[in-house]
Amino acid sequence: MRTVKQLLLAGLIKPEEKSLIEEVEKQFALSITPQVIDLIHSDITDNTDNNSLDDPILKQFLPSSEELNIKARELIDPIGDNLNSPVKGIVHQYPDRCLLMPVMVCPVYCRFCFRREQVAKTKGLSKAELDNAYRYIQEHKEIWEVILTGGDPLILKPKVLSEILKSLVAIPHVEVIRIHTRVPAVQSDKITDEMLNVLKTEKPLYVLLHSNHPNEFTPIVKETCARIVDKGIPMLSQTVLLKGINDNEETLGELMRTFVKNRIKPFYLHHPDLAKGTSHFRVSIAKGQKLMRYLRGRFSGLCQPTYVLSIPGGYGKAPIQDSYIHSVSSMSTASLGKCEESYECYDIEDYNGVTHRYEGEL
Repeated sequence: MRTVKQLLLAGLIKPEEKSLIEEVEKQFALSITPQVIDLIHSDITDNTDNNSLDDPILKQFLPSSEELNIKARELIDPIGDNLNSPVKGIVHQYPDRCLLMPVMVCPVYCRFCFRREQVAKTKGLSKAELDNAYRYIQEHKEIWEVILTGGDPLILKPKVLSEILKSLVAIPHVEVIRIHTRVPAVQSDKITDEMLNVLKTEKPLYVLLHSNHPNEFTPIVKETCARIVDKGIPMLSQTVLLKGINDNEETLGELMRTFVKNRIKPFYLHHPDLAKGTSHFRVSIAKGQKLMRYLRGRFSGLCQPTYVLSIPGGYGKAPIQDSYIHSVSSMSTASLGKCEESYECYDIEDYNGVTHRYEGEL
């Protein structure tokens, strides 16, 4: 963890910015790993414009005065974790899966985090609280998948994580385990041989890497991801669509290709949540839909994430891609003409926006 004083020594903030950054830190946790600091320095050095404030890595992790601009509609719990938490450490929002949050600390704190009001406030679950969480999962036989998140589960010591995974594997109806993490990209040295052996469980385990910009894939990050995949552990991705960081065709497309080239299947592209003090990161849904159309038409199907929005109030994720297909009734006077009553009729747009008629069996 790097404090404001250490960031000052590292040259990431100026002396006159110190008091302002400390004010932000009073509300929202700060942590940056040495690996990320080195990447920021490298990015700034390579930037021909030498505008450090526009660096896509720095903007994700360095506190900004804009975080003190809190909008009325922004929420402490924007995705409704607390509303769906029957016992401490468990979020059970969907019938067949639940979150287990054994730890609430991270190696880095993203400035747009939807749990920014919770992380770093406590180190994690006690043994009694973990046992209570396991008991809940055991009693709810509809739970098919457990998702380890938090906090970042891979910040735990291998021995501690091993005990958690063994406890989950021992529950008969839990058939799949998922881990959400940033560790391989921000603290790669945590992925030791011992950790890899822990992750190789008797039941399928998936590692979901959170990454938002292709510059995050340094040689050491690529090597770390390769070691995970070579161990037989599938990897998928999570990305947040962020203004000024990845909200353009070139960057988002390159990021998705970078995932695929490193054997990481793009999974979710998250629309930014209504977390407090994060309005400067949010883009419009219309822009996100436009970017998804661009990806669909010009990039491999392997490079397509699902664009989702977490509905405020704890109602779950909804896919929000723009629709390409529109039902046309037999009475319609659509531009392509009327439809035969004996067929189902749709107008379908291709990726260039050109509309075509489809008539199928009812």
